[in-house]
Amino acid sequence: MAKAVKTIGVLTSGGDAPGMNAAIRAVVRTAIHEGLKVKGIMRGYAGLLQEEIVDMGSTSVSDIIHRGGTILYTARCMEFMTPEGQEQGAEICRKHGIDGIVVIGGDGSFRGAGKLAALGINTIGVPGTIDLDVACSDYTIGFDTAVNTAMVAIDKVRDTSTSHERCSIIEVMGRKAGYIALWCGFANGAEDILLPERYDGDEQMLINRIIDNRKRGKKHNIIINAEGIGHSASMARRIEAATGIETRATILGHMQRGGTPTCKDRVYASIMGSKAALLLAAGKSNRVVAYRHGEYMDLDIQEALSMKKDIPEDQYEIEKMLVR
Repeated sequence: MAKAVKTIGVLTSGGDAPGMNAAIRAVVRTAIHEGLKVKGIMRGYAGLLQEEIVDMGSTSVSDIIHRGGTILYTARCMEFMTPEGQEQGAEICRKHGIDGIVVIGGDGSFRGAGKLAALGINTIGVPGTIDLDVACSDYTIGFDTAVNTAMVAIDKVRDTSTSHERCSIIEVMGRKAGYIALWCGFANGAEDILLPERYDGDEQMLINRIIDNRKRGKKHNIIINAEGIGHSASMARRIEAATGIETRATILGHMQRGGTPTCKDRVYASIMGSKAALLLAAGKSNRVVAYRHGEYMDLDIQEALSMKKDIPEDQYEIEKMLVR
């Protein structure tokens, strides 16, 4: 039987992602439309344990949809990974009259949400991560902005790389996932792309291709390296020593997390946030909002966490045909 919910909380957890503010705005305004009260929980699960909880109204989320980052701030919390921390979190929710929580984050955040749900706090997850590595969803909040930010930066590096006739290794974020690297490989016309899911560590192959490209008259070489492989600076030194071609490493880093969210991130985040609030209003719990096969849906958290995700093989094969 659906549990009646009167007050909900919303928090952002783990790494920040452009579009999180759009999701927060949608959660708050949808919940108010459904007659619920809303409380913002600052700094994720860490803020919950510290009782950093504030009332939120419609004006609390005015003029935030265009802003990167998260107005609720975010943090990682080792304490909440323990049963004692989870019990404390559920008790604090009850103390503040919070019947349900929307958790915006990645798989680690969803595991915490599942623990709260098991302790009687209705909980809904919304996938927010630039890495696109939440297996249950084809889209995660922030990916589109991050990949566009990286694309623009790589275009700029290509300009100077061409001017100096050098090789550039450009490292993009993504943790252990290669989705940002794959998309930038397509979008930036890279000569090589290194994905954690596929790269076998054969640097000699890269070196041979760079030499062959130079013989064919190519004046520059762009290698996009995923964060999950890393070591871009040392790789650049080895390639330069082997080829005699000046090679530079550029690590784009956390600039990919910031900036104005794209239209796609604003719209998808708004829809997902609204659906999460509607699920709580209907008394649902232990669910994740997902975008799969062109549709928005919700799945059981444990089912979502058990799913696996890999680089689409057809996309990888097409990208290999295009690099030259």
